[in-house]
Amino acid sequence: MANHKSSLKRIRQEEKRRLHNRYYAKTMRNAVRKLRATTDKAEAVAMYPGVAKLLDKLAKTNVIHKNKASNLKSKLSIHINKLA
Repeated sequence: MANHKSSLKRIRQEEKRRLHNRYYAKTMRNAVRKLRATTDKAEAVAMYPGVAKLLDKLAKTNVIHKNKASNLKSKLSIHINKLA
């Protein structure tokens, strides 16, 4: 166990940050999964801006890597364009 006051505080901060990041990463995965499961093109087109915004926000705050966000947005747009 840590002995310094600052390291105890750091442990508390890291735990709080970890839970926050985990929540938003899970939310992002669910949003992407929901969009991929959509078969209606109009519905998917309506959902895409919200998902893209979420991905950009998470990349900006380093929850996910910026290239991962970019790759996901690209794959989702390809998925939407393939829908009939």
